Amino acid sequence: MSERSNLRLLVLAVLVVSMLGTLVARAYYLQVMEGAEYRAAAASNTVREVAEPAVRGIVLDQAGRPLISNRTTVVVTVDRQVLAQEPNDGAAVLTRLARILDTPREMIAERLKTCGSEGAKPPPVCWNGSTYQPVPVATDVDTQTALSIMERRREFPGIAAKLEAVREYPAPFNVNAAHTLGYLGPVTEEQLVEQGDTDAYDRLRRTDVVGRTGLERQYDEVLRGKPGITALAVDTAGRITGTLEQRDPEPGDYVVTSIDARLQSVVEQQLQAAVRRAQSQDYKGASGAAVVVEVDTGRVLAMASYPTYDPSIWIGGVTKRQFQQLIDDESLSSNVYQGQFAPGSTFKAVSTAAAGLDGFNLYGIYPCPSRVRVGGQTFRNYESNAYGPISLTRALEVSCNTVFYDIARRMWQEAGGPEAGIDAPDPVAEAATTFGLGEPTGIDLPGEAGGRVASRAFKYANWEEKKDTWCRNAEEGYPETRKTDPKMADYYTALDRENCTDGYQWRAGDALNAAIGQGDTTVTPLQMAMVYAAIANGGTLYRPQVAKGIVSADGEVVETFAPIVTRQVEVPKKTIRFLRNSLPGVTTDGSGETPFVGFPLDRLPIASKTGSAQVTGDKASTSWYASYAPANDPKYAVVMMVTEGGTGSKTSGPSVRKIYEALFGVRGDTIDPRSSVLIGGEPLSALPEVGPDGIPVSPKGQQSGVADIRAAGSSP
Repeated sequence: MSERSNLRLLVLAVLVVSMLGTLVARAYYLQVMEGAEYRAAAASNTVREVAEPAVRGIVLDQAGRPLISNRTTVVVTVDRQVLAQEPNDGAAVLTRLARILDTPREMIAERLKTCGSEGAKPPPVCWNGSTYQPVPVATDVDTQTALSIMERRREFPGIAAKLEAVREYPAPFNVNAAHTLGYLGPVTEEQLVEQGDTDAYDRLRRTDVVGRTGLERQYDEVLRGKPGITALAVDTAGRITGTLEQRDPEPGDYVVTSIDARLQSVVEQQLQAAVRRAQSQDYKGASGAAVVVEVDTGRVLAMASYPTYDPSIWIGGVTKRQFQQLIDDESLSSNVYQGQFAPGSTFKAVSTAAAGLDGFNLYGIYPCPSRVRVGGQTFRNYESNAYGPISLTRALEVSCNTVFYDIARRMWQEAGGPEAGIDAPDPVAEAATTFGLGEPTGIDLPGEAGGRVASRAFKYANWEEKKDTWCRNAEEGYPETRKTDPKMADYYTALDRENCTDGYQWRAGDALNAAIGQGDTTVTPLQMAMVYAAIANGGTLYRPQVAKGIVSADGEVVETFAPIVTRQVEVPKKTIRFLRNSLPGVTTDGSGETPFVGFPLDRLPIASKTGSAQVTGDKASTSWYASYAPANDPKYAVVMMVTEGGTGSKTSGPSVRKIYEALFGVRGDTIDPRSSVLIGGEPLSALPEVGPDGIPVSPKGQQSGVADIRAAGSSP
């Protein structure tokens, strides 16, 4: 062989070896150095997950009666993968489906569009789930229609009918409880982002619904359960080639509440009766709230807010008109734990505690004139009544404002008067704070308001926040208002000029108003219930709780919630004893006497305090009635209020009496625990039993669940 030929062979060999080396190196790099990354990418391109929602857990009252449940409904779905293999993408199939469902074909087509695609309507109309998941296009389909579809599979390829669980509100004893129970809504984009890298079994998906308010939101993860996951193998053309993994859904757990449905029904009825009573006295009776708590545990037995709404309107999505109506009626939020109101004279129990803290003689004699004049202002008793020199106990009984004005004025002067700094002693604010006012109670419901305690510190902080606006308004002089009402513009201008220069000062008038629950102080009715519960139990402030425990769908107790102590109020025990000895007299010989005439107070004493909180403008006062009973062995605290409702005694008091009659089984002059709305005459200590089929069982052995819990709790 020639030398040239040998050279060519050598060059060719080198090239072959070089190319092989390059291929080996590249293969090593891809398989070893970046193998994990490429395998993950391959998996993401060939595996698709289909999620089947779990049956949501139900919510029970303390006796096992469902407050929120599920019902079964027939849902018709369309498999878009199968439909795509039909002529013209299954147009004829959809036409037949629309005809048998008696639904416009366009409506079905809209539901089949993927959210975000061209022409797609927003959720819940568009489909927000997996491409490989059947899309629900009709719910509550009658059985005969569903059977017709399933029997004619050749005419309806890719169309299926199945059972699904849908939320419902059984309303035992016609209970509403909308604000406590809450409602469901589509998962938000923020929630999807916040969950981060969550396991597939726990992850929220765009098709999920979640709790938006109330117990549905507070215990959403408990109630939600775990979805069923099917992992599908998909080729590069998007065709399903097999099933890699399948996990069945796990139903959500049950939330057992301390709410008693029979008592809740009474409280709701009596709150509405109080509103009507206010309106019959020519008051507006705009809104109201009522709450019943156990004084030794903080458990909430009943809570009602007015106005309210039908919770079932959220099932399937609320319309724009319905939502606007809820806004117009101001019925979306709960007045019990989200509404903030001046407490009026119910706050005098706190002011009495402040007097004890500041060293005032609780058993001394105090003047009760019809009015006092402080700082150029006149402060009056309600209806300008005068009682002369009286004890502090009697001042609580007849709700004498001027006694508490005098105590507040003396405290203000001792603290330094108008020259005192924001760190000067403020006994009324300190007492309010130790009773938990000015901050949320911590109830296990979302969106709770904290209220506000009037004080030097608050007034200074408020001035810092608003002084620039006040000063600007004082300089401009309200030009728009001046065009139509010069006198009002002058009034506003003068007021803002004063606030601009010295709106931070804690004046004597501020201190006097604060002592009788007026001025800047606001509370929620729930906060006042916890204040009176703390007085009743000797000074322990509990965290109010609605949930009592968690039970699995097959009856196993998952968790129980023990009472939680927030704090021991920093008020001398002798002051608490003084209040406990004084407040029953309000009901027998004071402002709370009228609604309890004829009630067996000798055997079932009621401790109470009325309130008629004044508000700005020409609005009528807010009616309050705060109480606990039995006064000699306290078990329950009951608080009711009605805005623009007049006096506590005439408007709220009669309804509070009816609630106590229901609690203790009072009929006329007879007290019979067997007539109580509570089973056995008192709250149940144990959680209700739930059978292995998911049906709650009442303490007497009778089924207390609704008939279709069994069906809704099983796999469709």
